[in-house]
Amino acid sequence: MGSQLEVDQALGQAAGLILAAQTVALACHVAPDGDALGSMLALHHLALEAGVNSVASWPEPFAVAPHYQFLPGLDLATKPADFPVAPDVMVTFDCGSLARLGELGAVAEHCRRQGHLVVLDHHATNDHYGSVNAVDPNAAATAVVVRQLANRLGWPLTRAAAICLYTGLVTDTGRFQHSNTTPDVFCLAHELSLFDLPISAMSRSLFEEHRFAYLKLVATCLERAELDSELGFVCTWVTDADFQRYGVTIEETEGLIDLIRRAAEAEVSCVVKEAPEGVRVSLRAISRVDVGAIATSFGGGGHRFAAGFTSPGGVHEVLAAIRAALVAGG
Repeated sequence: MGSQLEVDQALGQAAGLILAAQTVALACHVAPDGDALGSMLALHHLALEAGVNSVASWPEPFAVAPHYQFLPGLDLATKPADFPVAPDVMVTFDCGSLARLGELGAVAEHCRRQGHLVVLDHHATNDHYGSVNAVDPNAAATAVVVRQLANRLGWPLTRAAAICLYTGLVTDTGRFQHSNTTPDVFCLAHELSLFDLPISAMSRSLFEEHRFAYLKLVATCLERAELDSELGFVCTWVTDADFQRYGVTIEETEGLIDLIRRAAEAEVSCVVKEAPEGVRVSLRAISRVDVGAIATSFGGGGHRFAAGFTSPGGVHEVLAAIRAALVAGG
């Protein structure tokens, strides 16, 4: 999906499906970030306000990073085990493929066969796995797409929804510092700010506040960080032993990549984290390298400058494969 006309048509179809539904099931990707959670919870609030029977969830592990705990509506989320198996409509948020929905993928597959699966996203690498795919790679965040859908639905914003949308917008633009920060982004931020958002408190929670145990883990990860000057590649990793030693959860380490990418020598930065399913990989790029393409080649996805994937391999095996991809593409 490329043109704005196609996106607008998909949003119109999505609005029609939602307005005709008695039950709407909302889901975002595994290990949800600020845009995934914020987008989903925003539509959840608006649906409930409009009297629509709505549920919202994400795959196991059913947990979020501490810095998202302030989001209104988290307490309204439904455990994946209690997610409806045959909702009238299912809507996914910020999710590039069925695989990223984990155990909720079966429900999505059912809804797709019925023609009632809506995909809302802004990743160019999205698989377009829905019946209706409102995928806008030009949008700075899925929150932008959700705001447009709310307009189509005729659902006025609420303060709770505005807090959630702002969270998606501010996280995916890197506090309005990334190249996707356009005049339209500032226009939306202005609209949302009119709902008396606690911007200072939100910013501290999202970007600045961490437990001391996390800071100790960061020190270990920075100490072991490696620089490949020829490739402009900076990387580090977090082992299961690190998580155990410091008592830190994998969700708390979401922002570690933003520290690694600060290295002046880094064209590409990478953080690899050991997880029960293998390793989770976060990639960032500055200008020349398309890390979205690299992540896609490993079964993941994302954007040109920010992407990720999950691999069954080990830390050093995966790092070697990424270096090989950089050499091949260089």
